[in-house]
Amino acid sequence: MAREDMMIDEGVAFGRRRTNTPTSSATKEDVSQALKDAAESLGVDSAGDQFESTELFSPISGGQPVAGASAADADMFMKEGFNAGPLPQQYQKMFGSDQNVIGWKEVTNPDGSKQIVVALPQGDADGGLQFATYGAKFKSGAGGVLESFTENNFTDEDSSGFSSGGIYTASDGRKFNDPDTFALYQGNLDEKKEGRKSAYDLLLSEFDRYGLGALVTPLRSLIEEGVSPSEFTLRLRETDAYKRRFAANAQRVAKGLRALSEAEYIGTEDQYQDVMRRYGMPESYYAKGDLGIQSGFEKFLAGDVSAVELEDRIQTAQNRVVNSNPEVSKALKQFYPGISNGDILSYVLDPTNAIENIKRKVTAAEIGGAAIQSGLQAGVARAEELGAAGITKQQAQSGFGTIAGGLQRGSQLASIYGEDPYTQAIAETEVFGIAGAQDAAKQRKKITGLERATFSGQSGASSGALARDRAGAY
Repeated sequence: MAREDMMIDEGVAFGRRRTNTPTSSATKEDVSQALKDAAESLGVDSAGDQFESTELFSPISGGQPVAGASAADADMFMKEGFNAGPLPQQYQKMFGSDQNVIGWKEVTNPDGSKQIVVALPQGDADGGLQFATYGAKFKSGAGGVLESFTENNFTDEDSSGFSSGGIYTASDGRKFNDPDTFALYQGNLDEKKEGRKSAYDLLLSEFDRYGLGALVTPLRSLIEEGVSPSEFTLRLRETDAYKRRFAANAQRVAKGLRALSEAEYIGTEDQYQDVMRRYGMPESYYAKGDLGIQSGFEKFLAGDVSAVELEDRIQTAQNRVVNSNPEVSKALKQFYPGISNGDILSYVLDPTNAIENIKRKVTAAEIGGAAIQSGLQAGVARAEELGAAGITKQQAQSGFGTIAGGLQRGSQLASIYGEDPYTQAIAETEVFGIAGAQDAAKQRKKITGLERATFSGQSGASSGALARDRAGAY
């Protein structure tokens, strides 16, 4: 490991100070000779009493010599409890392997954390050792496994993140005591934050195009913190603004329907609006309010109304009632007092009113309107019966026209010959071919047959009666 790579987070080499304090130990001569030999092998001047020290440690006499160290370094190495050799495996797992380490020891800091102090053969011209803290603070975890240590108590910090205790705190709370490492780390954080701010601005601009900017603004901090997309989506859906914007989803779920995705929701609203515009619906039906909400569409979405069904409903109301002959509207109001031409659109656009029931009522009104148009009576029960039998508006107009042309004469003949009354219901039964049509036909034929028999042999009257019979459409 290169020397500059030794520093991790808080790690930083301590400075050294030179001293000229000689030692007086009896073994010092042996140590000095050994150090002179080592110095000569390194090609440095070994003259004089030169000692190496650090801010943390002071020389202590005695001990055995360490190659490449001054006498003071050797004292310190031995008496301060350094272990000779490279770092043990448990430390290498955390800090990596550094072949330059010739000695090490573990120290405990006032805050309870631990650190490694190492001896390196990197002294200056006197051939001394360099003693330095090595790597980040750590603690012993379960089973003796080393874990990173996080400081909780720091001195007051200024706006730059620096504290009077020599600690630099990054904007994400990470602590450093080396200003260069801190500056590099904080610069990287600032760059990422700026990128997220740009992402936020882009997202806000895009949402504003759809009137949804208010959904994004409460979550600016999440975007700038760089939360995961899944976390952002969950937090977005928890906001009040989101719940108001996509309110129909809660109603759908309550009905056992699946919630629509945001894209499906807005896409379906666009389809609704397109249908209404094509049919010339007033803008009040699809005007957008706060957050782009089109309040009239919420009931369609909650009721699972597709754009195709919506178009079918509008067609039913406009083409078959509003834009039809007035007799249809008259019959609709007569048959179903709760519906009038004025609120037919509101009625058919209400998803609680099933489209099939709406069509049934409109068909009955069309049949009733055809009867009124021919000057006949119209009843809701008969109109619904004929509608259930498949009679269309066109068939009703043709059939009631035929009935109107022969009903009066048939009724008169039945009265003249004392037969059962010949009514509109009997004529409708035969003309529209519903249940009892054969009996209705026999009744008509019987009274017309009696008329022929009565006028048989009487030239003028007979011809007139037959002509009238043949003119009928029965």
